[in-house]
Amino acid sequence: MNDPLALRVSVVLLTYNWATALERMLEGLARQTQLPYEVIIADDGSGPDTAALVERMAKDFPVPLRHVWQEDHGFRAARARNRGIAASRGDYVILLDGDMLVHPHFVADHLMLAERGYFLQGGRLKATPEESQRLLAGGKPVFAPWCPAHFDEFDGTKRLYAFRAPWLARWKARSRNGGRVMSCNMSFWRDDVLRVNGFDERMEGYGAEDRELAARLENSGLRRRALKWCALAVHLWHNSRSPPDVDDMDLPNNRLFLATRTEGITWCERGINQHVDLLEATGGAP
Repeated sequence: MNDPLALRVSVVLLTYNWATALERMLEGLARQTQLPYEVIIADDGSGPDTAALVERMAKDFPVPLRHVWQEDHGFRAARARNRGIAASRGDYVILLDGDMLVHPHFVADHLMLAERGYFLQGGRLKATPEESQRLLAGGKPVFAPWCPAHFDEFDGTKRLYAFRAPWLARWKARSRNGGRVMSCNMSFWRDDVLRVNGFDERMEGYGAEDRELAARLENSGLRRRALKWCALAVHLWHNSRSPPDVDDMDLPNNRLFLATRTEGITWCERGINQHVDLLEATGGAP
């Protein structure tokens, strides 16, 4: 393992027009037991409320807080995250979404299991609408099997894993490779993601851009470790933009994902290399 204190960790936080949720998330990141090196807001076209929030919070935030914005041309999470990663200056990158709240040990837990040759996949506790309103009003997240969450949903953390137990987390990470891929809670070495050219920016609209990236990382020789009993995060309820069947192979993004899996693709042509200006400013290039 690595010395976590020796690593520069960049948190890249995707957001879109939900400043209240973003503020709650940033408050949680500011109280981490192990602070990141920097937090970058990867903004997929939010209005001025988000920019004003980031500017206000940056004044007293305990680490550099930067805002990387792109115009709103529909759901372009892949491009927004690429821009955030390109602008990052850390050795290690943690991806988060702005509609989440994190455990105080969230960053420390990712670093506890960070290891060369691997990338990490965490989950999310899917809060009920009533619990989400309480949290948005400033309530403290509950990380326990009895928390008000939808434990039966396919893309949510199961009740069994809804508490922090580092020794179990270490055991699970070594005994099971995988976890459902979700870029709302995911981490990797920055140079590993640059080596495969980041997210594929052909993938617009909801879904599969994270699974496709994970497939290219695995095709390049990396292994995926599941984060269970650690790196806990609560997802705030909101109306979903997901299609009825996220695995429908008629969806263009899913067809690109399938090609990556079946053809062993490791590099996408339209990826993070589209943002040379940001890469050159950080001294990194794919």
